[in-house]
Amino acid sequence: MARIPAFLRGAVAFSALMAAPVAAQAATYGAGIENSQWYLSESVFECTLVHQVPGYGRAVFRHKAGESLSFYLESETPLMRPGQGMLIVEAPSWRPGTAPRPLGRVNVNDSRRPVSLDSRQAMVLVQGLLEGMDPTVTRESWYDGSPVRVKVSNINFAGQFSGYRTCTAGLLPVNYDQIKRSRIPFSSGSTSLSEADMRFLDNIVTYVQADSTVERVFVDGHTDSSGSRIDNRALSEERANVVADYLIGQGINADILTVRAHADQYPVSRQPADNRRTTIRLQREGERPDLQQANGYDAAMPNT
Repeated sequence: MARIPAFLRGAVAFSALMAAPVAAQAATYGAGIENSQWYLSESVFECTLVHQVPGYGRAVFRHKAGESLSFYLESETPLMRPGQGMLIVEAPSWRPGTAPRPLGRVNVNDSRRPVSLDSRQAMVLVQGLLEGMDPTVTRESWYDGSPVRVKVSNINFAGQFSGYRTCTAGLLPVNYDQIKRSRIPFSSGSTSLSEADMRFLDNIVTYVQADSTVERVFVDGHTDSSGSRIDNRALSEERANVVADYLIGQGINADILTVRAHADQYPVSRQPADNRRTTIRLQREGERPDLQQANGYDAAMPNT
């Protein structure tokens, strides 16, 4: 049997799904001309475009600070059976004669967000919407195997997308999850910050100044075990202070800083280079404080 070219497989799979005998008529969920709305939520932390899909839930484009655009469908009721669904962009009913364009398969799960797309796929959907097309996800239903179609309407999208682009230009360089546990590495015996270290700390300063819920910043200095206990104590203190002083110099209020030195007391690895570090941890209002020990910060993300 001749093999189907890769670029045609999505179209063949979509046609087979829609042509297969089903126990009931396909259920289509989507907004019409009279009720299609997009809502833009904007801040320096996140830009979000939300579209209500009547009878189903929501379609959401989300762009967090420090990350790329993503897309997901959200529904309180699991209507689609987990597995592989088909993603297409199709013309609305008032544009007959335009063939649907298959975009391939998508994973469907049984969570509140059954469909999630990465940045590349999300931008393909954006392009389809800007062209006046409707992205549609089709998958068998939980109940009788008939197709369930969730359609994202292009009506009123373009105007709000313009606002979204303005919003993304003002996003912070990082988000809380990316910097709430951070790490500055040091060479053996060194207490100097590199240009990359300073740029990274600048991002922390920018975030803390923007997020009024950050109430504490913990700075903890560490060393490897190569020196004496007294020397290591002094070295870890200097490493903590050089980071704290830089943060203060760039605008962080010294009153919210807690600075500590631990020498080689809390190694995170058998590799000495991993232990020569200063860690920074942010704490927001209402968050449960970690144990007041340096090993509570060893899960810190490396500064890369």
